[in-house]
Amino acid sequence: MKKLKKSELKENQTIQISGSKSISNRLLILESLFNTIKIGNLSNSQDTQLLKKALSETSSEVREDLEKKQDSPEQNTGNVDIHHAGTAMRFLTSYYSIQEGKTTVLTGSKRMKERPIKNLVTALQNLGVKIEYLENEGFPPLKIHGQKITQKTVAVPANISSQFITSLLLIAGKLENGLEINLLGEVTSKSYIEMTLNILTRFGIKNSFVGNTIKVEPFNHQSTIINYEVESDWSSASYFYSFAALGRQTIHLKSFFKESTQGDSAIVKIYKDYFGIETIFTESEHTITLKPDPEFIFPEKIILDMNNCPDIAQTLCVTAAALQLPFEISGLGTLRVKETDRLQALFNELLKLGTKTEITDSTIQSVSFGKPDENIIIKTYQDHRMAMAFAPFCLIQELEIEEEDVVEKSYPMFWEDLKIILTENS
Repeated sequence: MKKLKKSELKENQTIQISGSKSISNRLLILESLFNTIKIGNLSNSQDTQLLKKALSETSSEVREDLEKKQDSPEQNTGNVDIHHAGTAMRFLTSYYSIQEGKTTVLTGSKRMKERPIKNLVTALQNLGVKIEYLENEGFPPLKIHGQKITQKTVAVPANISSQFITSLLLIAGKLENGLEINLLGEVTSKSYIEMTLNILTRFGIKNSFVGNTIKVEPFNHQSTIINYEVESDWSSASYFYSFAALGRQTIHLKSFFKESTQGDSAIVKIYKDYFGIETIFTESEHTITLKPDPEFIFPEKIILDMNNCPDIAQTLCVTAAALQLPFEISGLGTLRVKETDRLQALFNELLKLGTKTEITDSTIQSVSFGKPDENIIIKTYQDHRMAMAFAPFCLIQELEIEEEDVVEKSYPMFWEDLKIILTENS
């Protein structure tokens, strides 16, 4: 349990945030496939460390051997447990599919076994890969029989998790015929797909995204080492935007690029438009300054489609609730299948802040604002973003947050960094 006393925001403090988890995890897959990348400022998140370990370990070094339960385990079978790391589960599913002659059992935590993966598995099966569900149809754990993929065209629903599509894109350059992905319907979280394609382009893998068709050409392997400095994580930065919006003091963050490939860099415009937080880029130092506009007039209501940046929706909702600013947020369909059902979690926990909401399968909107609970205890539902998104409310009122260690999934230094920017009221 993390107790956050009512605090004030210090002026002009600087925070160094580690590399983007999203970029780091993509680069780790490419590094393992091609071995021509040198990565700087790698994310220190638990998700990234679990993925890194999974890529480097052999079948004799894994944490949990599910094959012990079988009477006659296959030869050359590896067993990998990625715990709560959803990105690792999705990226490794495709990665292990092209490890010719190797069978891998890929599993995770209880919650991971409840997170659907059928659309990705079906796409790989349609490409000729043999993948079995070991427990429930459509969910991990998986038994993946690695093989050579020669088929080059696959169709997938466009409204599925962008990580499913990215998982396929990351292995595409390794396939002898490349890959063409036809997206069926309206694309969800398009910015994350574009981030992946940008990384592939920088790596030298030719690709195109026209209409609903993505094409990736096979990569002619080169020996030149590419140095890739990972930009800091904009999702992690979002919590400090919330602190700046509530505390109305300046905060400096390192290391961020003005021309970012991360979809969550949308936080710059969102917090400028709705909360009066100007972002000043110092490009020579890769530093951003979050500067509240003292003359800012808050809007009557926030109406926003966050289809391209759903991971910062929790932060936005808490900021708006703290300011009792009405909000109506759409494009959040993927939040139902994250670490928890984030829309239901928001509905439950915002009530404790005095904010009543209505939710659908893809939207959340405020209904009324009242007095917060006298003793606020926020449940995280084992979701790192729930813990960090609600933390800025300590500028309004003391609160406690359950499962404080859950932040290790994406931002292990979060609680320590709060000590830098906050002064507790005596």
